Amino acid sequence: MHADIHLQLHHLSAAELHRTADRTVELPAAVSPPLRVQLGWKLVELGLHLVTPAGRPVALAA
Repeated sequence: MHADIHLQLHHLSAAELHRTADRTVELPAAVSPPLRVQLGWKLVELGLHLVTPAGRPVALAA
């Protein structure tokens, strides 16, 4: 089979699969962390802000 024909058939079958997937798949809703976790991280940020000397930025890995 010629390479151009093979590539065209691949594009056609991929497009068909994408159309089928778009109709059948429902993506799960994004889950936010519990309020307790969010509040805990805010308290950590506040504590770091209070104990860090002025002029030194704090880098958090979230």
